[in-house]
Amino acid sequence: MSISRRDLDHVFQCLRSGLVPERGLEAFAVGIDRKRAEMRRMLALAEDGEGVFKFLRGGYGCGKTFMARLTMRDAIENGFAVSFVVVSDNDLHFHRFDELYRKVVESLATLNCPRGALADVIDRWIANVEDALMAAGADEDADDFDAKVRARMAEQIETATRGQAPHDFARVLHAVFDLKQQGRLGDAAALISWLSGSSNVAAGAKKAAGVKGDIGSADAMAYLQGILAVVKAAGYKGLVVVIDEAETILRMRRDVRGKSLNGIRQIIDDAQHFPGLLWMFTGTPDFFDSRRGVRGLEPLDQRIEFTQQGKFASPRQAQLELRRFDKQRLRDVALKLRDLFPATDRGGLDARVTEDFIQRLVDKVSEGLGGKVGIVPRQFLRQFVEVLDIADMHDEFDPASELGFAPKALTEDEIRAAEGRDAFDREADDERGYEPRPVEW
Repeated sequence: MSISRRDLDHVFQCLRSGLVPERGLEAFAVGIDRKRAEMRRMLALAEDGEGVFKFLRGGYGCGKTFMARLTMRDAIENGFAVSFVVVSDNDLHFHRFDELYRKVVESLATLNCPRGALADVIDRWIANVEDALMAAGADEDADDFDAKVRARMAEQIETATRGQAPHDFARVLHAVFDLKQQGRLGDAAALISWLSGSSNVAAGAKKAAGVKGDIGSADAMAYLQGILAVVKAAGYKGLVVVIDEAETILRMRRDVRGKSLNGIRQIIDDAQHFPGLLWMFTGTPDFFDSRRGVRGLEPLDQRIEFTQQGKFASPRQAQLELRRFDKQRLRDVALKLRDLFPATDRGGLDARVTEDFIQRLVDKVSEGLGGKVGIVPRQFLRQFVEVLDIADMHDEFDPASELGFAPKALTEDEIRAAEGRDAFDREADDERGYEPRPVEW
């Protein structure tokens, strides 16, 4: 599989830091063909106008973020817009839909705009509206052309959202168009920031659109319907939103956990009202199977329950199970990376970083982390890329004679997993579960 030098450099630079690359993932993906096919099926449903959701479940280090990123790349290359959001107990409380909305829109990305793509999406939409009017015979130099553009914009929003988008949504978009026509690009950019959920927009800019205050939690998901409508009107097939590390919710206060889980339930219950949107959530088995998590909220558990027939599980159910890495899969990934590595002396590198050495390194890293192969991948790949770098720069370096391993910058989750501890501190009321409650949008 071919990969550009730019993406190749991106892959290895991310792996050196222990991060999941955003591009070039398909070049070293192994053992996930069926999982990837299922996610492509979900993308096809979204492209056909369905509002859908999927939960990726798996233990720490099994590749959930990798799979989510890979699906995003498939989506972008197939004409979707995407957004990647990490659940945080600092600045994203999941039951606060205004915080979720802001994160989703801030992270909006397309093939041509890797982050903060809302302004570009709006420009493309307006250009499409203008092109359609001119194709129907309208004169772009006529005095009433801008009025026709505004009318068509309002019509498309109304139709695509079935009238559910807030009035301020269309009002702001009209103001953005007018301000750009007047050359007031700074004010237009400020309004786009407001539409992205920012609370730091000057009152003067908001006055130009006739809006007050900020986008609140009760209105945020209605605004997201409007964003989805604009994304599709701009020519994209739909939108993919990844919510990564949902297990972070387990470390929050009990009341926040309950509200967050109810928020997720509300999102999947209303997924059908977001045609063309695929929600993806990643989480550990503890998040799904403990009463501190999904199992503690019965309506949510019933909707996304994970089932098996013996050792077999359908990938088409709400939860898609990802299995932990084993030593063979680690070895296969390492071989792919060795072949991809932009070596100065290809023959010399292959002669020293042999298949036997790779197997010994897999064993050594696994041993260094207490045999917990499932938490090894990030540490292993970081160490392996370091070996490739040194071997490429120093002809006298013999990795076999220098073989060693010392874990680097273990995360709290890695430390807990290596020591066999739970991912969160147990509490006395963990078995109580939560009361279902409506969530106001």
